Amino acid sequence: MTLDLLEKLESKINNAVDNIALLQMEVEDLKDDKLTLAEKNDVLQAENTKLTDEHLQWQSRLSALVGKIEQAEESLL
Repeated sequence: MTLDLLEKLESKINNAVDNIALLQMEVEDLKDDKLTLAEKNDVLQAENTKLTDEHLQWQSRLSALVGKIEQAEESLL
């Protein structure tokens, strides 16, 4: 009976070791994914900043043009 219990214990330990190894590999994969996503996030944040700046520049230019059009209309009246 003791031998049977030891075999069951050995089997459970082997399963636990296998699960730990699989989980460690999964952790490594997740770390790699995290780094990749962080890099993509940095790129997207930089692109967002650039686009926001461009939007503000266009908004300013359009406001200036609208102001010129309004001045031209006023001078015609």
